[in-house]
Amino acid sequence: MGFWSFFVIFCFISFYVYWYSTTKALKFNSDVKKGQKLPSLPSYYGTHSFFWLFIPIFLLLVSWFFLKPFILDFFLLKKIPQDFLANFGGKPKMLIDTIKSTNPENFFPGTNPVIIDSAKYFHSLKIISDSYVYSGVLILGLLSSTFSLRKISVIFKARQAVEKTNINLLILCSVIAIVTTVGIVFSLIFEALRFFDKIPFFDFLFGITWSPQTAIREGQIASEGSFGAIPIFTGTLLVTLIAMFVAIPIGLLSAIYLAEYAKPKVRSTIKPILEILAGVPTVVYGFFAAITVGPFLKEIAIFFGFSIASESALAAGGVMGIMIIPFISSLSDDVMSAVPQSLRDGSYAIGATKSETIKQVVLPAALPGVVAAILLAVSRAIGETMIVVMAAGISANLTMNPFESVTTVTVQIVTLLVGDQEFDSAKTLAAFALGITLFFLTLFLNLIALKIVRKYREKYE
Repeated sequence: MGFWSFFVIFCFISFYVYWYSTTKALKFNSDVKKGQKLPSLPSYYGTHSFFWLFIPIFLLLVSWFFLKPFILDFFLLKKIPQDFLANFGGKPKMLIDTIKSTNPENFFPGTNPVIIDSAKYFHSLKIISDSYVYSGVLILGLLSSTFSLRKISVIFKARQAVEKTNINLLILCSVIAIVTTVGIVFSLIFEALRFFDKIPFFDFLFGITWSPQTAIREGQIASEGSFGAIPIFTGTLLVTLIAMFVAIPIGLLSAIYLAEYAKPKVRSTIKPILEILAGVPTVVYGFFAAITVGPFLKEIAIFFGFSIASESALAAGGVMGIMIIPFISSLSDDVMSAVPQSLRDGSYAIGATKSETIKQVVLPAALPGVVAAILLAVSRAIGETMIVVMAAGISANLTMNPFESVTTVTVQIVTLLVGDQEFDSAKTLAAFALGITLFFLTLFLNLIALKIVRKYREKYE
């Protein structure tokens, strides 16, 4: 039984279990002789039976997904002759990976017959094990749902049971999200600590030279790398500032127009068009910055008699600012539209003009949301990858000149992880050090946003 056969059978059984449980509950309520009604709607009993079918099957399949590699490797290792395993000349894991990657129907000439036979055994074992597991899981799910059918009675409150199950599922999803976040953070910290074992922490954080070149072989020239992160974070800051100079005025002013001046018909037309910018893939912005904006700025610079790099911070930051405009505009528009109309009417009643009302009433009331939108846009700009990879360059220059080529944290992370470099080298591990530093930087910005929102939040009735 393959996965799709299992899926079709599962859908059919689920529909039948739900229908049968609901029908049984309806018949129970229509039985005049009993003279009693079920405490919940019949649909809740069908949903409860479906949960008793779905949850055990889901848990068993997830368990099989994680345990399957270890179980198959165990049986495969027992199948391999011990003398061949002893003479292999490598770790058993390497032999198992070789067998798994071998196609038993189309293998290279000269492949060892033991590896071919083991590959055939592995592929047949994988198919047979999946069939047995899928069949067993369906049987256990049916037995579990059958048990739930016996609970249909006047003393069983299905609605409360279903709602409790829904709450538990929501709690489980929240726990998974938290555990995933913690796992990501600790994986970055673990690899970053390996990097700091090779490179001192303060040399990385306060060094002014970035040249992550390490020796591939002993005695190689220029094997000493420099891992000072100041030029990288300076470039990131410069590109982000340029993006904010573009995005904040345009985004905020467009939000003011849409929320306060535009007619409903105009607003319903302009806002979706503006938000189309948020749906454009970032690689398209990268092409636009590298092919159009960069050469255009270079031609303007030549016209006015000064030079500008083709991969300048100005081109990358400007295009990034265009990309971020919808974030600030849409969020600020929603916040300003949520300000109660009674505040505006009170301002008009004491003789204030529309512009004065916006400056003195609407913007102060919407300040927490506007600040949160701006800091969210800053975090988005700091973490942007494709635009700066294609338009900002890879040279780590310690400069605040927007006309020169700079690099950013995300560019260096991509550069360091490209290729066949081993994960034991400082060059590769530097990507994790940059990643964890960038993570704490964005976390710090989010904490500032929360503090500002809490400080300036005002409640209006």
